[in-house]
Amino acid sequence: MELRDKNGLTEQEFLAAYNPKDYDRPSLTADIAVFSLSEVETRLLLIRRGNHPFLGKWALPGGFVEKGESADEAAARELKEETGLLNTELMPAGLFSKPGRDPRAWVVSQAFAIIVSADQISSAHAGDDAASLCWFRIVTERTGSRIRVYFSAEDIAFSILLKLEGKGSVKVLEGGDNLAFDHSQIIADAMMTAGLL
Repeated sequence: MELRDKNGLTEQEFLAAYNPKDYDRPSLTADIAVFSLSEVETRLLLIRRGNHPFLGKWALPGGFVEKGESADEAAARELKEETGLLNTELMPAGLFSKPGRDPRAWVVSQAFAIIVSADQISSAHAGDDAASLCWFRIVTERTGSRIRVYFSAEDIAFSILLKLEGKGSVKVLEGGDNLAFDHSQIIADAMMTAGLL
């Protein structure tokens, strides 16, 4: 006996009548926070965007998930294309879907954190749509539930102010003007995922 829904339809009948155009569909991207840890320092890999939107801003490596690809597969592909790094272990760092986070359209991002060895720093290189890449040294200063995260590399320096909230969540209070999209929040969540906060 086939199961029928409240409208009396079988699953096959329901699927035959279903029209995906009845619902707006977002695009899906994968963004990767790449950290390098050593006894001396922690670093984060950022790329300088070579295309609009946010041309010239710093961003996490990443890009759109292609047809037939999972977010994990897209993250590994984008990481290789934009930085030359091969995927180690992807740690899911959150799903980012706030309306307006991307000025092009409704874009949802699955973010990941990975930790690479310090000797992989020199093997990274800019590729695909990355104009350049840079390893930023990270220093954190904590006062109660607030954490100031400083990023520095060569002649570039900026910071973001975070607030630790309940249940292991973190909120960006200020900063991030040097970063594209909502990457300051993604970086904060990735740092939490990687145990760096």
